[in-house]
Amino acid sequence: MTTINHVAIIMDGNGRWGIRNKKNRNLGHKQGLVTLETIVKKTIRKKIKYLTLFTFSTENWKRPKNEIKYLFNLLEYFLKNKIKELDYNNIKLKIIGSKKFPPKLNKLLNYCEKKTSKNKKLQLNLAINYGSKSELLLAFRNLKKENTKINEKNLEKNLQTKGIPDPDLLIRTGNTKRLSNFLLWQIAYTEIFFEKKLWPDFNKNDFNKIISNFKKLKRNFGNI
Repeated sequence: MTTINHVAIIMDGNGRWGIRNKKNRNLGHKQGLVTLETIVKKTIRKKIKYLTLFTFSTENWKRPKNEIKYLFNLLEYFLKNKIKELDYNNIKLKIIGSKKFPPKLNKLLNYCEKKTSKNKKLQLNLAINYGSKSELLLAFRNLKKENTKINEKNLEKNLQTKGIPDPDLLIRTGNTKRLSNFLLWQIAYTEIFFEKKLWPDFNKNDFNKIISNFKKLKRNFGNI
């Protein structure tokens, strides 16, 4: 049976769910937090050590300003109200992406990372203001600046996911089949499952089914 150490998720469909069910995109993002908590708990029960969630991309700045403001307020609310629970449950919080946010939010993100830095049960990576192309360009610039030999090992040392194993499994909800500039280097041999359900409708049974199907796979990594 194929083991699983790291799951990455593109949580797509919040806005569409909000329009469909509440006539409001923002309420879809709020409902998406409920699903997030459910999947985090299920990940722990399955003894998966890493969970990476695509929370806000570098391209998401193109969205309406009121929606962006709501998303960051929601993130702030989540961190303030859940950081004690995350810490109690031995969850380490890691932010990947560029922390170009208001000072208040940056301070909160740094505090949450520091508070949970020694936790071991699950590492929860939140990709915020993250884009894989920007990550790779920055890594190459660092190698050039340091006059370091360009190879896979040195490049990976300069990625924002340094020290994090590549995802075994990538799930994208929302019935959209694309990668959206997410972990392009890291998912070279990741198994990808596209889910028709919008993220707020995704539940633990859906997660269980995907995990079960993944474990039946034979992963060859270029071999036969």
